[in-house]
Amino acid sequence: MRITILGTRGEIDQTAPYHSRHSGILIDGSLMVDLGEREFLDRKPKAVLITHLHPDHAYFVRAGAERPPAGVPLFAPEVYKDYGVTVLDRPETIAGYSVRPVPSQHSLKVRSQAYLVAHGSMKILYTGDLVWINKEFHSLFEGLDLVITEASYFRKGGLIIRDKTTGQIYGHTGLPDLVRLFKAHCRRIVLVHFGGWFYKDIPRARAAIRELGRANGVVLEAGRDDQEIVL
Repeated sequence: MRITILGTRGEIDQTAPYHSRHSGILIDGSLMVDLGEREFLDRKPKAVLITHLHPDHAYFVRAGAERPPAGVPLFAPEVYKDYGVTVLDRPETIAGYSVRPVPSQHSLKVRSQAYLVAHGSMKILYTGDLVWINKEFHSLFEGLDLVITEASYFRKGGLIIRDKTTGQIYGHTGLPDLVRLFKAHCRRIVLVHFGGWFYKDIPRARAAIRELGRANGVVLEAGRDDQEIVL
């Protein structure tokens, strides 16, 4: 697999070289996961998987944005208007890849899911934004070659809120919690969707990320826009 990280910026005002575009990756120039910028479609993917319908992951839900062009299959946890989005709620073969959606916790208002993508002997997990993934799905992570997950908050616990009416939690968990979740299943974790903490001092943030990885026995690295990863 050849994975291109298209964007690494969360839904924040800050921007920096190599960290200016919103979420998305492209696998082998064919299968795209998340569509945070309209320009990503210029790469002509055969299909697009969307983790959840927030604008930094699905540009077309942003107010005033143009609708996605017809002809590119879009898959997501739920439909959106009449935009031709297909609900993906079971394993499928898409653009030649084995794709399994994994339900995740993130938002009160939209559904979210991570994606396990496999091709040949390679298997990766792309999480999108995340509070947690329920334990019943953890066995699916065995043998992962790569995890690509979010980095909205560096601190343990991140920012998680509990709805007073329903008790449902939402928000973003912290990097120490994500490392704890994935380190038993994968030795390499690449981070995207950076929050404001990362932009305050990027060299220092990169160093802190590497050290957190070393302390947990994994390779933990900050992704960057247009980075190529070959597995």
